[in-house]
Amino acid sequence: MNGVELFLLGRALMKIGEDALPEPPGGAAKYAGSARMVLIVASDIAEHPASAVGEIAARTGLPQSQVSTAIARLKEAGSVITTTDPADRRRALVSQAPDVSDRLAQVRATSIEPALAAALGTDDPARVAEVARTLQQLARDLQRSGE
Repeated sequence: MNGVELFLLGRALMKIGEDALPEPPGGAAKYAGSARMVLIVASDIAEHPASAVGEIAARTGLPQSQVSTAIARLKEAGSVITTTDPADRRRALVSQAPDVSDRLAQVRATSIEPALAAALGTDDPARVAEVARTLQQLARDLQRSGE
């Protein structure tokens, strides 16, 4: 495998992940922006609590307007909270909510198997389970190497 193939695999995995996410309350059409954008912003907030919108935009490479839209969605879902920056009262700081929201619990509980089966083009539960186990092991290995 070369770098291009790995990059394309990453894109394919992101698409499967997006397909595995449960639809938000009110339907996807209710919300501007993609689930990918929301996940990127949520991940950045988890890694960098008490961040301003501009800081999140700088780290993620997303336009500030998209970061603001993602934060609004996350706030509506109860996944993040905002506080006033004590150093600059004009800025809001964004952090993860202290409790797991219903939406986050739903997303975490959703299985990837149906989306994985569709991407693989198979109804064979043994094949889907094998690939899911392989992906879980890869995730564990990569998380350990990043520590």
